[in-house]
Amino acid sequence: MDSVALETLLLALGLVLSFLVAVSLGANDAAEPTDCAVGAGVISIRRAVILFAIFTAAGALTQGFMVMKTIGKGIVPEISIPGAFAAVLATFIWVSLVASRVGIDVSVTHTIVGAVLGYGLVAYGLHKLNLGVLMMTILSWVSSPLSSMFLAYVLYKLIVWILEKARVDVYSEGVEKTLSYFLIGSLAFSAYAFGANDIANATGVYVTIAERVGRMPDYTAMIALAAFGSAGIAIGGLTMGPRVIETMAFKITRLNVISGFAAELSNALVVYLFTTVPYILIGFGMPISTSLATAGSLIGVGLASGGRKGVNPDIVTKLATFWVLTVPVSATLSAAIYYAVITLMGMA
Repeated sequence: MDSVALETLLLALGLVLSFLVAVSLGANDAAEPTDCAVGAGVISIRRAVILFAIFTAAGALTQGFMVMKTIGKGIVPEISIPGAFAAVLATFIWVSLVASRVGIDVSVTHTIVGAVLGYGLVAYGLHKLNLGVLMMTILSWVSSPLSSMFLAYVLYKLIVWILEKARVDVYSEGVEKTLSYFLIGSLAFSAYAFGANDIANATGVYVTIAERVGRMPDYTAMIALAAFGSAGIAIGGLTMGPRVIETMAFKITRLNVISGFAAELSNALVVYLFTTVPYILIGFGMPISTSLATAGSLIGVGLASGGRKGVNPDIVTKLATFWVLTVPVSATLSAAIYYAVITLMGMA
């Protein structure tokens, strides 16, 4: 098989894998916009994932390009067809064959960024990587969960304080019913923000390839990739998402309507702001870990409502272990796959 035929095969296989990563993204990360509403008991898992699919697609199609640009062009100068194949295969292995099998909500963002980094180190070397964007991305991984945790803690305390000052029973049926509508609205906003930030995890590595092979303008290529990825996310969320939703909604901390609303709104605001503000300022939206932002908001309301007893430390430790392992594992996998492919093609 000559190199052109092999590249064509890699492109086809890579796009299939990219779609499967999108399916895994829906399965693994559907919990992020829906866990609080489900955990608070205001909506069923089935209805929650339907809203997730609709609003995730809306966010991906309208603002997904902001982070796609970062994944596809921000960290490395350009991603080749073998490089994109290596990145999506490494991501698929870690997210679908390891994490989802054991019901752990790992960060797909960490996985794809690690995979792009592994490819970039082999293809370009450290000196040609955009270290500024890479460092900002890593800093955002630290600051985003801390921001969502702090915001959720403050928002929960503020809501309780306002209701108590107004001499309203915090847990009365009327208050809980009103807040349940706000919580469902926060779910929709959170799903929109998730789509805007996370669609790049599934299809961002193909931005420059779609422009070149499909002969499409930059923006058109990203919209097409967003639509392609959104279909996969919807399938994954609707068919396999409930298992992880149950883990995130019930096993990290117990939620009521007030804590659920505080956590969901905090998560949505953090994800949306990290997507939009950096793009406006520097031209690259930050591919933050929406998994970490979600967990941060849940821990924040857990601490606010029940102190340390409000948080399940065993689940948090297990999640943290997988998150720490993600970048080095995906980078190593991607680098090894890319090197094997270019060796096979006679390009090494």
